[in-house]
Amino acid sequence: MSKHPFELFGKFLFSDAVMKERLPHPIYLRFKTSLKHETQLDQKTAEAIAHAMKTWAIDLGATHYSHWFQPMTGATAEKHDAFLEPGEDGLPLARFSGKSLIKGETDGSSFPNGGLRATFEARGYTYWDISSPAFIRDNVLCIPTVFVSYNGDTLDKKAPLLKSMDVLSKQACRVLHLLNDKNVNRVTPSLGLEQEYFLVDEAHFKARLDLLLTGRTLIGQFPPKGQDSEDHYFGSIPSRIKSFMEEVNLECWKLGIYSRVEHNEVAFNQFEIVPVFAATHIAVDQNQLMMDILKKTAKKHGLACLLHEKPFAGINGSGKHNNWSLMTDTGSNLYDPGDTPEENLRFLMFVVSLVKAVDQFPELLRMAASGPGNDHRLGANEAPPAIISVYLGAMLENLLNEIEAGTELTTNGNHLHSPLSTLKAFPKELSDRNRTSPFAFTGTKFEFRMVGSSRSAASANTVLNTILADALLEMGDHLEKLLETHDVKQAVYAVCTKVMQEHRRVLFSGDGYAEAWLHEAKKRGLPNIASFTESIDSLIEPKAVTLFEKHGVYHEHELVARAEILHEQFIRAIKFEAKTLIDMIRKQILPAAILDLLPYQQATTSVYAKKMVKRLSDGIDCLDESITVLEGLIEEGYLIANHREKGLYLQQIIRPQLNEVRKCADALEAIMNKANYPIPTYSDILFNFD
Repeated sequence: MSKHPFELFGKFLFSDAVMKERLPHPIYLRFKTSLKHETQLDQKTAEAIAHAMKTWAIDLGATHYSHWFQPMTGATAEKHDAFLEPGEDGLPLARFSGKSLIKGETDGSSFPNGGLRATFEARGYTYWDISSPAFIRDNVLCIPTVFVSYNGDTLDKKAPLLKSMDVLSKQACRVLHLLNDKNVNRVTPSLGLEQEYFLVDEAHFKARLDLLLTGRTLIGQFPPKGQDSEDHYFGSIPSRIKSFMEEVNLECWKLGIYSRVEHNEVAFNQFEIVPVFAATHIAVDQNQLMMDILKKTAKKHGLACLLHEKPFAGINGSGKHNNWSLMTDTGSNLYDPGDTPEENLRFLMFVVSLVKAVDQFPELLRMAASGPGNDHRLGANEAPPAIISVYLGAMLENLLNEIEAGTELTTNGNHLHSPLSTLKAFPKELSDRNRTSPFAFTGTKFEFRMVGSSRSAASANTVLNTILADALLEMGDHLEKLLETHDVKQAVYAVCTKVMQEHRRVLFSGDGYAEAWLHEAKKRGLPNIASFTESIDSLIEPKAVTLFEKHGVYHEHELVARAEILHEQFIRAIKFEAKTLIDMIRKQILPAAILDLLPYQQATTSVYAKKMVKRLSDGIDCLDESITVLEGLIEEGYLIANHREKGLYLQQIIRPQLNEVRKCADALEAIMNKANYPIPTYSDILFNFD
């Protein structure tokens, strides 16, 4: 009898339970003290762990090990080294030392580095992140690591994330201790990432150069049936997709990832997978693995998984909702309001600290959550607008208003009647859900809905942790001073009042999709950064440099390097799209349209044929003229050397022309004989699952 899938949970994860079982108890205890930041891991302990890890991995069929890291590409990277080497007697021997576990070397100049590494200064190092468990994939023992240069500069997304978690914990603990919660020694940001994605038939994927090379369709007429049919969201999952999801779940569970929720999303062929919350760095690691599992499993099922934020025009795109809260090492969620939020002083402090943080650094959040693909999604009546605001819900916002005004507090006694006579009534949630808000309080957590589906969540959470730490530092100073003359409750209320007075402008409970909000946000002085490329230089603004250097998350030259890398990535993405579109139009669409035209030209007596000759000829000319303009604009762009200026040129000149080409191409598709159209259409792609 085959095992139940749950019995395989964590099979390929070198978990705490596995370590406890395989390590000598003193070694296990020394590792745990290092994990708690109480001691540094010594060589003897590392050697013992390496031996246990190697034995465990080989028992499960592993032949190689790899330092698994997250360079600034946004993906993951690994180099495989075999355990096997010759012994003294010439016979093969499996060996894995503590040194090999702790430190590896790779070429730092071959990854995006923004000038931190030159080709002739290639050395880069990977160091074991002991807080993230090793795992086995495809017979390779993968050891999560950070990636730094020979000079110690960070070359990855993981190291800054870990630093930001440390500084947030430091400032959060300080505030909690001021509130007489002195048993807390560590505060960890907890993260749940909702991953949206599309699935298409692999044959259709390979037949479209735009999907294959850019991840999205650059042309394509909207199908007769759209998502306004409202029968897809939470609908019955097609059997072919269900089979795919079952394998994805199994692969996740084997790696110790609590994949829990799966469902149809709003758009056709769009789905979502949601794991259980984990410590932020673990959740980010798991999301990187999950995206890889989605892609590889899709291929096994004759599918292609699209993680691009906007694969299809006219229907909803995909995001990665960043559900975020703070957990103490005593087991408390700092964003749990409890039954009496007006008396929950630490809850109030941490809510208003988030309001302050978001209002002080909205540009950084806009940048960190975005990418070239997310520009098609943000502010398109399907995702949050590019304007950063915070939604607290009516009850919580009213409570903070009452604290500020010094009036009687009213949050108690709010209960809902049960919808069924057989069920007991449930307490009313402290807030509703505002799906149009970029940053919404949803009961015991905040949901940051701007993060793009294809992006690593590391950058957004590095920024979020750091700006909150900065807000807590300022508020902690204020609280500490007030406590000299006030009791704790009075002091907290005074701090909350000051924050509300200074940062109320960022609170918004209305419809973020409405045109009126654009005008209101402008009145309030909230930034509306229209595109990703325009947000990049927020990284090197003086206030950002001061922020990150003050808390030791980045040095200024590291920020400059990251800005340079982001500019390069944006330029590369748009150039790929432009070149791909030109190739498709010149080699596929225009030749097919000419063939479509010929029969009509031969039917000289038909009035309809004459009309079609004109319509097709006009369409062909429109497409040829628009693509010729695009080709000329691209040539002009080559003359721009400065990356920031080139990015703005691509955003303001090339992207609009891409849309002009698309209009002509889509209009031509609408009148062409389907048998002559050379690539799969939206209808072919989106409506082929049972």
